[in-house]
Amino acid sequence: MLSEKDFIPSGYTHSADKANFKWSAPSNIALVKYWGKKDNQIPANPSVSFTLNNCKTITELSFEKRDNNSGFSFDLLFEGQPKESFRPKIEKFFERVGAYLPFLKNYHFTIDTQNTFPHSSGIASSASGMAALAMNLMSLEQLLNPDMTDDYFYKKASFLARLGSGSACRSVKGNVVEWGAHNDFLESSNLYGIAFPYVIHDNFKNYQDTILLVDKGEKQVSSTVGHGLMHGHPFAEQRFTQAHDNLSAIKSALESGNIEKFIAITESEALTLHAMMMTSSPYFILMKPNTLEIINRILAFRQETKAPVCFTLDAGANVHVLYPESVKEKVLEFIKNELVALCQNSQYICDSIGNGAEKY
Repeated sequence: MLSEKDFIPSGYTHSADKANFKWSAPSNIALVKYWGKKDNQIPANPSVSFTLNNCKTITELSFEKRDNNSGFSFDLLFEGQPKESFRPKIEKFFERVGAYLPFLKNYHFTIDTQNTFPHSSGIASSASGMAALAMNLMSLEQLLNPDMTDDYFYKKASFLARLGSGSACRSVKGNVVEWGAHNDFLESSNLYGIAFPYVIHDNFKNYQDTILLVDKGEKQVSSTVGHGLMHGHPFAEQRFTQAHDNLSAIKSALESGNIEKFIAITESEALTLHAMMMTSSPYFILMKPNTLEIINRILAFRQETKAPVCFTLDAGANVHVLYPESVKEKVLEFIKNELVALCQNSQYICDSIGNGAEKY
């Protein structure tokens, strides 16, 4: 297990004047939720997520050596157009990772990024975006230090991504990623995510995630504010204990193929996340009427058909419908017939488990 000091380079053996790289990184959907964090993006509890396949950010990073190395120098493009509103977030990210990437001030960067999913669709674009940027920066560091191992490359990429957006550390690897110190995961760390280190049962191979876009508006509360509400929350300690217990239980379900147990934990985790928001001070109600209607219809459909379909939620109104590939046709028919009408502009996205970041 690597410490923070292990990510501070002692020096570089090579140099680079200019080059460009292109990486994609996917979003992810947490099964056991991380909610609440300590300083420096350290999670208050461990989490585990499915890495998505289709919902991803594609980022091209060009860089050129410069003489003036006072401050950071970069241009930002989103889908080919200048995007100055992203600047403060990237500036803050560079400040956080400066000690671990001491070359940052030596270059001028052009960061050109695009998403494969609709803007403001409620998909975690900060996770995919920060992970894709971290992969590109690690490609540059690898030019300066060609002897870097693949294991170190991916762990440091996840470490850097976390400093941009906590859940981004789970978007580097696939297809199931654990993040946060936990006794059942010997290599687990609060500093970076790790690929699920055990054999996953065939029941969960190529699992499907259909994302129902109930509300595409601006987030009611930012993730940073939401996590902060766990400080002093009356149920915080019980929640953190519950997350540790649920992570042990879902690990067992993923290994044994127990879909019933998987469903029970995943849905409980989704509702607990929203319960914590509804009982914080100030409180936030992030579900919409159609969110609840969709959940009730999924529960009724599962009871009637015995199809192993379940829901999960992020900190918003949209619903992720999770199900095995073996029932894909039946579930998609149900979604089209009963749930799509409850989505904003009838919009939904079909996705599945993916393999993590990819170099172009």
